[in-house]
Amino acid sequence: MTKLLILCADDFAVNEAASQGIAALARAGRISATSAMVLSPRWVRDAALLQAVRGQIDVGLHLDWTSAFARVAGHGLPLTGAMLKALLRGFNPMAARAVIEHQLDAFEIVWQAPPDHIDGHQHVQQFDGIRQALVAAVQQRYPAGQRPYLRLSTCVAADRSLKTRVISGMGAQSLARLANAAGIACAPALSGIYGFAGGEQRYLQWMARWLRNATEGSIVMCHPAARAEAGDEIGAARAWEQAYLSSDAFSHALTRARVILSRGAQLNFPA
Repeated sequence: MTKLLILCADDFAVNEAASQGIAALARAGRISATSAMVLSPRWVRDAALLQAVRGQIDVGLHLDWTSAFARVAGHGLPLTGAMLKALLRGFNPMAARAVIEHQLDAFEIVWQAPPDHIDGHQHVQQFDGIRQALVAAVQQRYPAGQRPYLRLSTCVAADRSLKTRVISGMGAQSLARLANAAGIACAPALSGIYGFAGGEQRYLQWMARWLRNATEGSIVMCHPAARAEAGDEIGAARAWEQAYLSSDAFSHALTRARVILSRGAQLNFPA
C-alpha cells in the first residue's frame, strides 16, 4: 500500500541559496510544500521563483520569532530565550496576535492568496501565548473550509530522541487541542528532525527511516539550499540535503517506502 506524506522545505527566503534550491526541488517534484520567512527582505523578490509551481505545492507561512529578521522587526528573541519565556510565563497573546497578523499580511500582500499552511521557525507556532494567538487569528481571519492547516511538531513514536521529545513537549498537544476546538485542521505528526550533522550519507539513512516510520499525512521537514552561504549556521546541511533530494537515490527511496508526496488538500485533514 502507498502512503501519502508532505515533504516541506522550510526557510524559503532565508537567503538566496535556500530560495533557489527550494524552487528547483519544487519544479522537479521532489517536495510538496514550502514555508516562507516573510520578515526576510528576500521574500518580496524570491516569491516569484514559486510562481511556476503555484497550485502544485503548498506554500505556507513560517512564523518567525527567533531569526535575525525577527530581531530587526523588534519582537525577536534567541531560541533559548523564547523557550524560557514560553515555559515560565508565556508570550502575551495580544502582542503575539499583532505579530502574527503582520506576518500573515506580509505573506498575502506578496503571494496574493492566504497561506496553505502555517508552521513556525524553530517550532514557535506551538509556544505558550503564541499558539493561542495563532488559533484565534486563523479562526477569525479565514472562513471555515478555507483555513490553512497547522503543523504539529509531534514526533513519530519510532523516531523519539531527546531533541524530538523537547520539540514535541513545547506545546504540540496543547496546540492540537486548541485547533481542534476551533475547527482548524492540523497535520498529525512531524519527521525530519536531526542535529544538522553527519553529511549526505547519514542524511540518506535518516530519510529512509523517516519515510518508513512516518504515519499517513505526516510532514517530513527539510532545509535544502542550492549551496552553503557564508554566515548560515546550517549551510553545510542545507547543501547536502539539496544534493540528496535532487538525486536518483531519493527517488528510489520514495519508491521503496511506497511514499507519494502530497499536498495537504489531498489528505483531507479533519478539522
